Amino acid sequence: MKNSEIRGLNLEELKNKLVVEKESYGKLKFAHSITPIENPMKVKESRRLIARIRTEIRAKELNNA
Repeated sequence: MKNSEIRGLNLEELKNKLVVEKESYGKLKFAHSITPIENPMKVKESRRLIARIRTEIRAKELNNA
């Protein structure tokens, strides 16, 4: 997901997306700990996506305040 796509979402959509991505990250990390996944860079990409979503949520909260 690109930054421009993240910026296009409203606050509620971002919060829902964050919950989904955190759950996906947990499953991915668990699967990688049991047996190495084919592309371990997916773990890193997932973490960075969560960080980008959190950053945008914080920016929108500050703009609303």
